[in-house]
Amino acid sequence: MRTLGIIGGLGPESTIDYYRSIIAGVRERDPKAGYPHIIINSLDVDKGLAMLDAGQLGQLADYISSGVEALVRAGAEFGCIAANTPHLVFDQVQRRSPISLVSIVQATATKAQSRRFKKVGLFGTGFTMRASFYPDEFRRIGIALVTPTEAEQQYIHQKYIGELLKNQLVPETRAEILRFAHRMQADDGVEAIVLAGTELPLLLRGSGAGIEFLDTTVIHVGAIVDELLR
Repeated sequence: MRTLGIIGGLGPESTIDYYRSIIAGVRERDPKAGYPHIIINSLDVDKGLAMLDAGQLGQLADYISSGVEALVRAGAEFGCIAANTPHLVFDQVQRRSPISLVSIVQATATKAQSRRFKKVGLFGTGFTMRASFYPDEFRRIGIALVTPTEAEQQYIHQKYIGELLKNQLVPETRAEILRFAHRMQADDGVEAIVLAGTELPLLLRGSGAGIEFLDTTVIHVGAIVDELLR
């Protein structure tokens, strides 16, 4: 297997989930393959959020690109960013990277297309829900993407930054976000919800009775395992 480099820490709880899930995925797919060689560069989520708050996308691209370069120096042969929001600058980082990076957005779009969805909802940080990188990718394959109301977006973002990044999984928050999902199903006709924040599955995984979630962590890990076992 090639050596995988992970840009992690954005945030750290989902990076732990990635590490465990990648190892489990390799074991399940090929029990004789052995253990994957994984290098993790855990960046500072607070530093990244400060750049996003200030609209400093160029600096964020520089920060992540430097992280990728460190992974390459450590021996990584391909890589990934274990988060959704930093994909705001994925194209810039990929252009500067000497190794290929597995995109969580492309992997999720491919999964949605395979399920023949026509309209899906999008949950994530406020940065992700306001950005165009998910809608653009989904529009390209003929899938409409619907975001929550402004008030719902604010609630999800606040809980994401204030709770989920700190591994605080609050039942009341879970119930409220599920309420948003069911409202979008009823009012907007969404067939599934993209959990475009890798901490959201930690809160919602297994709880979406009556509505399907596209768990971007699980989808991304599957694409990464594909590359490891190629």
